[in-house]
Parts: sequence; structure tokens; C-alpha cells
Amino acid sequence: MIWSLAMAQQAGGSSGDMVIAVLSLLFGFALLFVALAASWKIYAKAGQPGWAALIPFYNIVVFLKIVGRPGWWLLLWFVPVVNVVISLMLMHDLSRAFGKGIGFTLGLIFLSPIFMLLLAFGPAQYVGVRIDEPAVVPGATLGRTG
Repeated sequence: MIWSLAMAQQAGGSSGDMVIAVLSLLFGFALLFVALAASWKIYAKAGQPGWAALIPFYNIVVFLKIVGRPGWWLLLWFVPVVNVVISLMLMHDLSRAFGKGIGFTLGLIFLSPIFMLLLAFGPAQYVGVRIDEPAVVPGATLGRTG
């Protein structure tokens, strides 16, 4: 964002270029603020300190705690390709932690800012997760025959 502002100024661009650069900078800061506010609220709903969303790396450790994964999973985010798979799994875990299903997970993956705001400021309540329990399909019989 700041780079675009510097490039517009350095290139001797018109005042219109500067206006666009400043507006994009403001828009970027607004998105950052909204994302931080949503994360803060999600952490607070999960019974964790909201300020933890602001601290790099510690926010990931707290997030892992919220979704019921061990802290050493932080290391997996530094492994190329594995980090993508882990991120998708954690989005699903976040959905489950708030009592949501696969549809909400897909929303978190493809429309993350909107669904993070829905999770943070909507009626969703933190229910926690148990990783060792399989997801139960309504109407399914578990282990019963005949």
C-alpha cells in the first residue's frame, strides 16, 4: 500500500494518481482494522484474551488452542504446501468450534472477511471442539445394524 503511494509520487504522477494511492492506502488500513476487530471478538467469544489477536505468532498459538489443535502445529505453517492444507483444516475446525458446518467452512475459505465478521458479531456461540469425535450426521445410525 505504501509502495503504491511512493511509486505514484516518484513517477511524478498526476494528482489523480496520488488520490487513488491515498484511497487505496486508507482502504487497506480499514480492512486491516476490520480483520483485527473480528479476530479480537472471536478470541473473546472463545474465552481467550482478545488482545492476543494483535501479537504475531502468539495469536496463532491462541488460535490453535481455540480450535483444539496442539501448539506445535505452528511449525507446520512454515512448511510449503503443508501450510495450505493445515490452514484449510483449521478453518473447518474454527467452524466446528462455533457449531457451524461445512457450508460455513467454505464461506470462511472463499469469503473470509465476511464470514469472520459473521462469526465475530453474529449470534454464533463458542461450543468448543473434540478432535477425537467424528462429526455426526443427523439421522445416521451409529454402529447399529438391523
